[in-house]
Amino acid sequence: MTPHDQAAVRRKVTLASAIGNFVEWFDSAAYAVMSATIAGLFFPEYDKSAALLATWAIFAGGFIARPLGAAFFGRYGDRLGRNRMLALTILTMSGATFLIGILPTYASWGMLAPILLFLLRCAQGFSTGGEYTGASAFIVEYAPDGRRARFAAAVPVTVGLASVAGSGVGFLITSTLTTEALQSWGWRIPFLLAAPLGLIGLYLRSKVEDTPVFRQLEQHDSVAQAPLREAVRRCGRQIATLFGYSITNAVGYYLMSSYMIAYMSEELGYSKSQAQLTNVVSMLAYSVACLFAASASDRYGRRPMLIIACAGFVICPLPAFWLMGSSLAGAMVGTSLLAMLVAVIGTSNVPALVEMFPAKVRASGSAIGYTAAYVLFGGTAPFVATGLVSASGSAIAPAFYMVAIAVVSVIVVLRSFKETRGMALDRGVEAVPERA
Repeated sequence: MTPHDQAAVRRKVTLASAIGNFVEWFDSAAYAVMSATIAGLFFPEYDKSAALLATWAIFAGGFIARPLGAAFFGRYGDRLGRNRMLALTILTMSGATFLIGILPTYASWGMLAPILLFLLRCAQGFSTGGEYTGASAFIVEYAPDGRRARFAAAVPVTVGLASVAGSGVGFLITSTLTTEALQSWGWRIPFLLAAPLGLIGLYLRSKVEDTPVFRQLEQHDSVAQAPLREAVRRCGRQIATLFGYSITNAVGYYLMSSYMIAYMSEELGYSKSQAQLTNVVSMLAYSVACLFAASASDRYGRRPMLIIACAGFVICPLPAFWLMGSSLAGAMVGTSLLAMLVAVIGTSNVPALVEMFPAKVRASGSAIGYTAAYVLFGGTAPFVATGLVSASGSAIAPAFYMVAIAVVSVIVVLRSFKETRGMALDRGVEAVPERA
C-alpha cells in the first residue's frame, strides 16, 4: 500500500470512529442536558432538590451496566474484531436513546415511567462500556508511530463536540420554547435525534476494515479465547494504574459536562439558558484544548501530561468554583479552566490505555480499568456533588471532592505509570493464545 493510500485509509478510519463516537456521546449528553426538566416530569412528587437527586441517581444507575458492557464488548472486540464491536455499540446506544425520547412520563404511567427510564439508561451504559475504549483502540492501532495521540484526539474531541451539540440543542430549546412546550414535547427532541445519527454512524463504520493489529492476530492464530481472564491474570498492574488516574478524568469530565448545567441553574441562580450557554463555551474550550494537548503528548510523552493534568486538578478547582459564583463571565472562565484540564488528561489517556496492554487482550484490559473508574466515580460524580452541596450548604463543596480525587491520581501516576509513548502496538501478536 502506498503512503497516499495509507493516509486515505487513516482519514477514513478517523472519520468513521469520530462520527460513531460523536453519536454515542451526543446520546449520553442528551440526558444531562435535560436533567432539570426530566426531574420534574419523572419525579413530580419530590421537592426540587430531591427530584434532582433522583434524576442523578438514575444517571448514575446507567453506569451500573457499564462493567457488563465493558466485559461483553471487550471480549467481543478481542475475539471477533474491533469494528464489529463498534457497530454493535452504536446500535445499542441509538436504540435506547430513541426509546427515552418516546417514553411516557410519570403523569401517564406513574412509577413505571422512572423504572423504564432507569432500564433504558442501563442500556445506554451497557453500550458506553465498550464504545470509548473500543474507538480508542481502533484509531490508535491504525495511527502512525509518533502521532498516535494526535490521531486519537478524534475520540475526546468528538466527545466534546457531542456535548456542545447536545448543549446547543438544549440552549435553543430552553431559550425558544415556553415552559409548557418544553415539558410537553420539547425535552424529547435531543433523544429523538438518536435514530438518524445512529444510522449514519453505523453506515460509516461498516465501510472500514478491521485494524492491522487485529488482522495480524487472526493471521497468527493469536486471538485470545478467554481475553477477560487473561487480561486480569497478566495485566493486573496496568488495569489498576489505568483505574487510579482515570478516576480524575471521570470526575472532572462528568462534573464539567453533566453536573454544571444543573448546578448553575439550581445552586447558583443562573437561568437554564445561561447554564446551557456556559456549557457550550466550556466544551468548545475543551475541544480546542484537546488538539494542542494531543500534540504535546506526542512530543513530551503521556506521563508528563498526566502529571500536569492531575496536579492541575489539585490546584485549580477551588478558584474555578469561586469564579463560577462571581458572574456569568466568571462561570465561563471557571468551567473552561476545568474543561482544559480534562482535555490534557483525556488526550494522553486515550493512546495510553491502548499502549499499556498487549494486542490480544487490549480491548478487555483497557475496558476493565477505564470503565471501573467511570462506574465508581464518573457516574456518581453529579450525585455526590449535589449531595455535598445539600449537606454542607456550601456551593463550592464539589471542588473539595475533585481535589481529593486528584491527589490520589497524582500519587498513582508518580508511583505506577510507566511511559508508553514508544511501545509497540503489536506486542504479543505471535504469542500462543491461551485456550479456554
